[in-house]
Amino acid sequence: MKKMLMTALAVTLAGTLAQAEQMKLAVTTSFENSGLSEVLLPKIAEDTGIEVQLLVVGTGQAIRLGEAGDVDAILVHSRKAEEAFVAAGYGTHRREIMYNDFVLIGPAANPAGVEDDASVIEAMQDIEAAQAPFVSRGDDSGTHKAELAVWAKAELDPTEFGAWYNAVGAGMGAALNTAAGLDAYILADRASWLKFGNKAGLKLLYSGDSALFNQYAYLPVNPEKQGHVKAELARKLEDWLVSESAKALIDGYKINGETLFVFNAE
Repeated sequence: MKKMLMTALAVTLAGTLAQAEQMKLAVTTSFENSGLSEVLLPKIAEDTGIEVQLLVVGTGQAIRLGEAGDVDAILVHSRKAEEAFVAAGYGTHRREIMYNDFVLIGPAANPAGVEDDASVIEAMQDIEAAQAPFVSRGDDSGTHKAELAVWAKAELDPTEFGAWYNAVGAGMGAALNTAAGLDAYILADRASWLKFGNKAGLKLLYSGDSALFNQYAYLPVNPEKQGHVKAELARKLEDWLVSESAKALIDGYKINGETLFVFNAE
């Protein structure tokens, strides 16, 4: 009898999983590395019945997946690229969800002396002047785009840099590992840095500049461009992402008592 009941329960659970509606969401590696997805996805499934399948890539690749209709929505952090995605008709709209900031990580010895700089532009200029080892994501991600924007504001061109500049073409976790191995500077999002376990001799040296603001936005793929996308599930997920449940989980997610993201959906 007990075996029959266990079999019946297994069949019921299998049936429940089979009934779950599935959709694909492209997200950034920095979002995944933060650990927030592990908090949000089970609650999304519980509240909406949607099983969200994540494709974890850089922002540039996430946008390309959206353009190709390989995902139903994207959650990324590069406003200029997002607005271009919507303007070209690939996304229906852009909805801001949460933010954190980028931070400049580097060797505790701080050979470029950036800790007391007045701006992140000055900090990057000091790193270039010292030719101190620097690791770049180099992967067309939102973080990479933000780094390039800061170099541009500093009137510096990474394509002209020497061997001290290391573009690794990798996600945030892998890039941080490389920086730890090289005892190098790196621009990272705060959430990934806080979650990163292999800090070695690195420390957070500079933060707080408005140029380092890091907004995350949700963009559903346009069904008029890609008729097969699950537009209704994308809408249901958006409704949840801007809900009080999402706000409580996002604002409440901390590591060592430090908040990683701030909910700002309207």
